[in-house]
Amino acid sequence: MKPVTLYDVAEYAGVSYQTVSRVVNQASHVSAKTREKVEAAMAELNYIPNRVAQQLAGKQSLLIGVATSSLALHAPSQIVAAIKSRADQLGASVVVSMVERSGVEACKAAVHNLLAQRVSGLIINYPLDDQDAIAVEAACTNVPALFLDVSDQTPINSIIFSHEDGTRLGVEHLVALGHQQIALLAGPLSSVSARLRLAGWHKYLTRNQIQPIAEREGDWSAMSGFQQTMQMLNEGIVPTAMLVANDQMALGAMRAITESGLRVGADISVVGYDDTEDSSCYIPP
Repeated sequence: MKPVTLYDVAEYAGVSYQTVSRVVNQASHVSAKTREKVEAAMAELNYIPNRVAQQLAGKQSLLIGVATSSLALHAPSQIVAAIKSRADQLGASVVVSMVERSGVEACKAAVHNLLAQRVSGLIINYPLDDQDAIAVEAACTNVPALFLDVSDQTPINSIIFSHEDGTRLGVEHLVALGHQQIALLAGPLSSVSARLRLAGWHKYLTRNQIQPIAEREGDWSAMSGFQQTMQMLNEGIVPTAMLVANDQMALGAMRAITESGLRVGADISVVGYDDTEDSSCYIPP
């Protein structure tokens, strides 16, 4: 089925092609009655504006490009959803490019893909060290860019999420339950968020004079949580509690505990991070 064109809308509404074009591009010199008639025709025909053509004509709405880590992971998918929701409220559009491989060159490739679509600005949610972040910013040419997973010491525009409350509450909860034998399962230490969560745990454990009995590093996925926890248990390291850097890895850790013949909660307590909606369905929640 052929896509609906401006000419189709014009014929249906009984106006000129130029009038429809002015309505689509939100020109001011169109009467309210005519605008309503054209918009009704667009809705009836399910007309979708050609944003690329609008960009080439220099009449586009704001288009935001998001380069992100895998959307199979909860946090990146939620961040993109939040960006999209806010953009919709502001009348902007969002285009997403996933960083398909690890490393700075893969991130640059995602950025180049977005630049080819003539984005007005970039949001980059991918872990980068200082020099790599600077290199990616340079690849953005003159397009404004905001980074979400870089050090606050990097001289670029960035937002750093606070992990103070999350790490403090996790430690305080386990301490209140009397736990002393606590293991840590961090996210990938290439990620600023993972490093900040790990540092927060250490800070509040130290305040309570507790030294973790084990530290492991996953990649945010449930499978990595399973593998790292299973390896720890197979080595004979059995904590009474675990602090895990996200809920997906916590799910994997819980499976490893169960498959090892132990009981989650009774033998090993598990505290995840992010409070995802799905975590309320875990057993125990």
